[in-house]
Amino acid sequence: MRHLLILILLCQTLRAQNTDPFPTPPNVKGLQVQMDDDALKLGIHHAGINVNITALYSPESKPDAGVFVWNEGYLASLDRQIKPLSDAGVAVYLIVIAYPSNNPATDAVVLHPGHRQDGKFSVAAVNTANGFFAAVTNLMAGRWSGAQPQHGRVWGWIIGNEVNSHFLWNNMGLVTLETAASEYEKAFRIAHTAIRAHSQHARTYASFDHHWAASMHNVSPEESTPGRDFLDTFARLMRERGDLDWNVAWHPYPENLGNPRAWADKNVTHDDNTHKVTFKNLEVLPKHLEKPELLWQGRPRRIILSEQGFHTLLNPEGEKLQAAAYAYAWEKIQTLPTIDAFIYHRHVDHAKEGGLRLGLWRNAPNSIVTPQSTKLIHDLFKKAGTPEWRTAADALLPVTGLKTWND
Repeated sequence: MRHLLILILLCQTLRAQNTDPFPTPPNVKGLQVQMDDDALKLGIHHAGINVNITALYSPESKPDAGVFVWNEGYLASLDRQIKPLSDAGVAVYLIVIAYPSNNPATDAVVLHPGHRQDGKFSVAAVNTANGFFAAVTNLMAGRWSGAQPQHGRVWGWIIGNEVNSHFLWNNMGLVTLETAASEYEKAFRIAHTAIRAHSQHARTYASFDHHWAASMHNVSPEESTPGRDFLDTFARLMRERGDLDWNVAWHPYPENLGNPRAWADKNVTHDDNTHKVTFKNLEVLPKHLEKPELLWQGRPRRIILSEQGFHTLLNPEGEKLQAAAYAYAWEKIQTLPTIDAFIYHRHVDHAKEGGLRLGLWRNAPNSIVTPQSTKLIHDLFKKAGTPEWRTAADALLPVTGLKTWND
């Protein structure tokens, strides 16, 4: 704990090394990038990249002495992903997550002490008690702040993944909403402090799934909480402990991930008590963030849509439905000015994503994520934000059953 406090105090006293303003890309088009060259040809302005902080940790570290050694090979591989994008003017967002390594010694340092030992979760909460998380976020924030241009530049930092469903995506064991939000607030504050030490205007984001006034189905309150309740509790704890300029990374998947018809969600409403916030009722989120107690310096928090995609059904209409859903989502976002980015997931279909085929590309047979050929949505995606968009999107309007996009 002593080393953690020392690092936080150092971060607080350091002058920010970079004062460049947060960029203002021409539109919201973004992608969780697998292939840099294709992403740049598609004309993206935002890119999401996963960073597994467990893989950054080297067993040569001596955490009891506050000494951490990093996996230079993994750092270099991240540079190779980030630099071509940032050099092209793309705003890069890192999704900072802690996967279990199945190495008990490593997991004891990196993962939250309360994480399940049975391995029945995807991502763990981070350990904030031993200095590791402060050290690793300081490492990343310095490397990609713009002060070391040979490594590339990162502007957005998404801390964790879908943290309101903490039994699966931010595991710290069975805990109450108050504890889950409190532990996440600690981690978020550590990351924000480290990032601010290196970049005055980089942005940090809290990550949520699409559950709003209800939590994930068939799990206990100690495993998953409504996103709205987690957000409000997190915000209250931030105010009580010293508010920061946090922002929101939302995942507005359709209510049924296997149904690409985003316009046809049957069980969502347009009020603050809706069970989920999807593209159909996306306005609920920015409206909620206009509540006075949630403002930052009198203004609403910024929003990015950092992970969402549309499934390709294996029928003759499958690709057209997927493309129409993207057009529907794009048009909806244009009406919501506090949403800065629409980062599509995935670039290529992934064979181990529960049968979902969300990609702009098909994966090759018998592969996990090797690209084979593009789908209809790939061409539509390329046209988003260009003069060709209007014709391409309007051609898909009949698929949705709407008469105009304003409907």
